[in-house]
Amino acid sequence: MRRGAVFLSCLLFLGLVALNSCRPSGDQAGRRDRLLVVTTLFPLYDFAKNVCGLKGDVVLLLPPGVEPHSFDPKPGDVMKIHKADIFVYTGDFMEPWAAAIIKGVRRRDLVVVDSSRGTRLRQESENHGPPGRGQDTAARHNGAASESVDPHIWLDLGNAQVMVDNILAGFIKKDPGNRSFYEKNAEAFKAKLDELDEKFRKGLASCETRLFVHGGHYAFNYLARRYNLSYVSIYGFSPDAEPSPGHLADIVQEIRLHHIRYVFYEELLQPRMAETIAQETGARLLPLNGGHNVTKEELQKGVTFISLFEHDLDNLRVGLQCR
Repeated sequence: MRRGAVFLSCLLFLGLVALNSCRPSGDQAGRRDRLLVVTTLFPLYDFAKNVCGLKGDVVLLLPPGVEPHSFDPKPGDVMKIHKADIFVYTGDFMEPWAAAIIKGVRRRDLVVVDSSRGTRLRQESENHGPPGRGQDTAARHNGAASESVDPHIWLDLGNAQVMVDNILAGFIKKDPGNRSFYEKNAEAFKAKLDELDEKFRKGLASCETRLFVHGGHYAFNYLARRYNLSYVSIYGFSPDAEPSPGHLADIVQEIRLHHIRYVFYEELLQPRMAETIAQETGARLLPLNGGHNVTKEELQKGVTFISLFEHDLDNLRVGLQCR
C-alpha cells in the first residue's frame, strides 16, 4: 500500500482538483442537515451507523467485495474525505495512506477519528500458538518472525468498545448539541457487544480442541487471545505473499498432531491454500469472516458487524467441536 511520496502528492492534487470542480453551492451545502461520515472499513461503518442513527449519512470508502490490504485510494476517495464532516479510520498501521490525505485536508472543520486510540495493540509475535510450539509455527511467515503491529484490533470485542467510544467522541465534537442522543446510541450498541462477548466466552468454553487453523491471512490473533484459543494462519498480514514450504509443512503437522477436522478459509478470497491443506490432511472447510469488508449483496441485505461475528461463532463451535 506504500507507493511513495510522489504517488501520494499526485493523489492529493487530483483529489483537490476533483473536489473544487464538484463543490456544492452554499445553498446546497446549507440544506444538508445530516452529518456526512466517511469510514474506511466495514466495522467502522457499522459502528458509526449505530452511534449516529438517522442524524448522519455513513459512507464506506472501501468498495464492497474489495480486500482491504490491497486497497489504494483513488482521487474520488480523496474527494469524499475532503467533503466529509467526520472521517473515521482504523489507524496508521491498517491504513498507512490515510496520514498523507489527512495532512492535505484544507478544511479545518473536518473531524478525524483514529479509532485505535486507547486500544490494546499486539505485535504479530504475541501469538496464541499451539501449546509447546509458540512463535515457531504460530507467528512465522515466509521463514521469519515479524514484529509488525497486528492491525485487526476490532476482533477483540474489548477493543471494539473502545473504538465505539472514539467514534462517539468524534460525533460529540462535531455536533455537541446532540451529545445525549449519540451517547444513548453508543451505550445501547456497546451493551450488544457485551452480550456478544459473553456468547463467545460461553460458546467456546468447552471444546475438544482449542486450536484453529486459518487458511487466510493473519487476522485472528486478537480473537484467539481474548477467548484463550490457539491460532495458526497460512499467510502473514498480507494475503499477497506466498507462505514458505516450511510453514505449510508445519501447519500440516499441527493439524495431524492435534487431530484438527476443519480448516477455516477467508472471506472475499479464493481459498486455494486452505483447499490444498484440507486435501493433504483430510480436513473439511469452514468460512471465517474477519469483518474487514462485505460483499455488495451483504451490504444491500443489511448485514451487521454483530451478525458476522455470530456466524463466526457458529462456525468456530463446529470447527473446534464445542459442546
